[in-house]
Amino acid sequence: MARENRRIAVVGGGLAGLVAAFRLRQAASVEVLEAGERFGGQIDTVLAEGFVVERGAEGFVARSSALPQLAEDLGMPPDALIDQATLRSYGYDAVQLSELQPGEAARFLGFQVAREDLGRGIRSLRHGMGSLIAALERALRAEPHATLRAATQVRAIERAERGLQVVLADGTAVGADAVLVATQAVVAAELLASLAGEPARALRSAITSSSVTVELAYRRAAVPHALDGSGFVVALAAQQEGLRACTWSSSKFEGRAPPGKVALRAFFRPTAEELAQLDDAAWIERARRGLARVMGLQEPPLDAWVSRWRDALPVFDDAHRARVAALEQALRPWPIALAGSAFHGSGIDATVQSAERAALSLRAMLAEATL
Repeated sequence: MARENRRIAVVGGGLAGLVAAFRLRQAASVEVLEAGERFGGQIDTVLAEGFVVERGAEGFVARSSALPQLAEDLGMPPDALIDQATLRSYGYDAVQLSELQPGEAARFLGFQVAREDLGRGIRSLRHGMGSLIAALERALRAEPHATLRAATQVRAIERAERGLQVVLADGTAVGADAVLVATQAVVAAELLASLAGEPARALRSAITSSSVTVELAYRRAAVPHALDGSGFVVALAAQQEGLRACTWSSSKFEGRAPPGKVALRAFFRPTAEELAQLDDAAWIERARRGLARVMGLQEPPLDAWVSRWRDALPVFDDAHRARVAALEQALRPWPIALAGSAFHGSGIDATVQSAERAALSLRAMLAEATL
C-alpha cells in the first residue's frame, strides 16, 4: 500500500503527538487532531521584551540523547541546545536560604527523577522549549501528506468497515488505518472505551496533580540576593500560601532576561478551590509576598506571567503502570498505540522516547498489514 493510501490519525497535538507525527510522516498520510487552540501541550514559551518565559516545561534531563537527535533531525542549529548555567540550589527553612547538596532539591520536592539524573541539572533550548514545537510544526506543515488541525475535539475511536474511525465532536469521522493516542489518561479512557472496554475505563482513576507558576520580571538592582544558583525549594513546614519553590530563571539559563533585569519563577501546588477562585492578580500577589518573605524582595515586579496547569501532571505508581499495561494488551488486536507522559513516564525526554517507540510500533503494524 502506497504511503498516500495509508492513513494515521494522531489524537493529541502536544509534544508526543507532534513527535510521533514527525516520525511517521514518511510512512503514511498523517493527520494530527488537537482539541486546544494551539499545539505543544505543556510546552509554551512566551518571548516578551527580551524575556524568554517558559509557561510549561523548561527543559529536559541532561543525559537525554533523544532530544539532541530530534533537534538535529529537525534541522535546528547545533547551538540551539544550552546547558544549565549553574547546578547550585538553595533550600528555605523559614529562617534563611541555605545551599543544598546536589540532587537534594529534586528529592525534597518529590520529583519523579531517575537516580542517575539527580544533581545533573537539565538542558534547554536557547530560545525556549517552544522553539522545539515551532520546528515540529514547520516540518509537518511543509510535508504534503501531513495535516495539523487545532480546535478539533475527538469524541471516540471506533472500528469501521475498513480499519478505524476517529469520531469528532461534530459527528463527522476521520478514517484511519492506524491511530496514535497522545492525550491525558482520563481522555484516553473515554476515547478507547468502545474498543477496549474495562481496561480503558480503568484509566479514569489515573491520579494527577495541578500546578500554577508565576514568572516575575524585576530590575536586577531590586533583588538583594546574589542569585548565584538555579533557585530554591521551600521546606514543607515553611511553606505558606502554597509556594513550593522558585527558579531563578535568568541565572539557571543564559539569555532568559535582558541586561539589567532578572526573571524569577515561583511554583505553587494549588487546591481545586484555589484554581477555581484565584485570578491572575491574586497569584501574582502570592508570588510577590513569597519572594519578599524568602528573598527580601520589596519592589513590585516589572511584569508577570501566570500559568495554570489543571490535572496536567501524571503521578506514576505501580497501579497506574499496571493499568497502562493492561490497556496496551487489550489494544493489541488493533493498530493503536499510546504515547506521552500520561502513559510512559513524566518529563520531556520520556515523552519523546514514548512517541518514537509508538511511531515505530505503528510503522511495523502498517508494514505487516501490507504483506
